[in-house]
Amino acid sequence: MLIRSFIPAHITAFFVPVLSEDPLKTGSLGAGINLDKGTNVFASIETGTLERHVHIAFNGEPVKRKEAIISYSVAEKLVPEDFIGEVEIWQYFDYPNGYGFGNSAGGALGTALVLSYAFGGTWLKASQLAHNAEVKYKGGLGDVIGQLAGGIEVRVKAGGPGIGVTDNLFFDEYKVLLVPLGRLSTKEILDGDVVNAIKAEGRKALESLLLEPRPERMMALAREFAEKTGLLGGELLELARELDKVLKLPSSMIMLGKGLFALAREKELESAKVLLSDLEVPYDVAEIHEGKPKVGRWLG
Repeated sequence: MLIRSFIPAHITAFFVPVLSEDPLKTGSLGAGINLDKGTNVFASIETGTLERHVHIAFNGEPVKRKEAIISYSVAEKLVPEDFIGEVEIWQYFDYPNGYGFGNSAGGALGTALVLSYAFGGTWLKASQLAHNAEVKYKGGLGDVIGQLAGGIEVRVKAGGPGIGVTDNLFFDEYKVLLVPLGRLSTKEILDGDVVNAIKAEGRKALESLLLEPRPERMMALAREFAEKTGLLGGELLELARELDKVLKLPSSMIMLGKGLFALAREKELESAKVLLSDLEVPYDVAEIHEGKPKVGRWLG
């Protein structure tokens, strides 16, 4: 049996970490965007072997447990202890790991959904397992619940699925310009001194967005958040200012990755593509993914 799930890549525009001893009450406030590219997870489940085996691969390459601890921990909870057979899980990422696209959450949630589909379960229980693993191993705080919401989401109450509360902004004809340049460690930033500035500026941004809930306002607030916290600076800030010259809305930093994102209309994108090509900077363009992740039998 072959099962497939698709989990949208999730960009965080701004956030406020909220920590608790209970993983389901741990999460983040903030806002983000789901993309029509992301993580595809396939699960092959075969019986008839002599032992129980669970294997995970990233982009076709097998990975050890310590290299995929979040997804392995999810799988170990969902494959029944009395199951004898081979469970192979392949995760394919449209964007590099560590660049701020919610890949660890995508892998965890995708794994939880395909295995729950195969062995029995619910969306809520599956997503809670994925969120708990993300929190425990410090993969992220709000990606899972954000990915479940789809579209341009706003996390108005922190916590995992079933506890946290999300809302969505209306949007029209925007595409997402992406400039992925490198990795940042979520764990190192959340353990650092900048977290106090993140909490203060993130709450201000959320309050302002709820007073004026529009994508245009979100992008302005995202840029303010990125600059005031000091997360956006140096060459990345210079590049953002160059993009500002050809885009109507300000670009901002992908949280948390060394990269930029922007909402743009089709006509604006052509100018931005020329600029980035001239600067020899990599870029991508994605649509906004509306609705939940997808899961079902794979027949292709």
